[in-house]
Amino acid sequence: MRQLLGTKIGMTAVFTETGDRVSVTVVQAGPCPILKVKTKETDGYHAAVLGYGSGHKRNFNKPGLGFFKKINAEPTRFLREVRLGSAEELRAGDVWTVDIFKPGEKVRVTGISKGKGFQGAVRRHHFRGGPKSHGQSDRQRSPGSVGASSYPARTFRGQRMAGHMGDQKVTQRNVKVVNIDIENNLILLKGAVPGARNGLVIIRN
Repeated sequence: MRQLLGTKIGMTAVFTETGDRVSVTVVQAGPCPILKVKTKETDGYHAAVLGYGSGHKRNFNKPGLGFFKKINAEPTRFLREVRLGSAEELRAGDVWTVDIFKPGEKVRVTGISKGKGFQGAVRRHHFRGGPKSHGQSDRQRSPGSVGASSYPARTFRGQRMAGHMGDQKVTQRNVKVVNIDIENNLILLKGAVPGARNGLVIIRN
């Protein structure tokens, strides 16, 4: 598995060779140094620990700073682990950049969706609301009945109701890589991807 950590910059549009306009999301991806390689012999599974972004020492506790000091690396803001089938070819200190992906490739993009706060059932679950006539002057956006009266005399778990919307981990699958800019560590992804601007996104094949 190949994986990169990046920052969502925003959206723009590019034109293909045939003149078609394609909306893309620009992501500042990598470079991501490999801080540690885990093997089945030492940890029970194969994995690589990736770092991304510059982190200040005041944001780490002593064990965290000790980890970077032990491997003789600069502190990074984000740390993520990538499961691998085999880690024989990887070494601590290697760096993954956007060139691990190719234009036209399909990837998965994971991010934290935008938080919408507390929302009603119409916006959160796309309810159509109540009737607009017959005296329903104050319940147009009401969710309606949520349970029976005498039996079971309670509301079942999992009912679609008003509540906190957004701010969840979301993975977008089959996102096409339109182009990459190796010099500036940029990757252009077709369409929208989860997350707000300057938010952390994870791109993996």
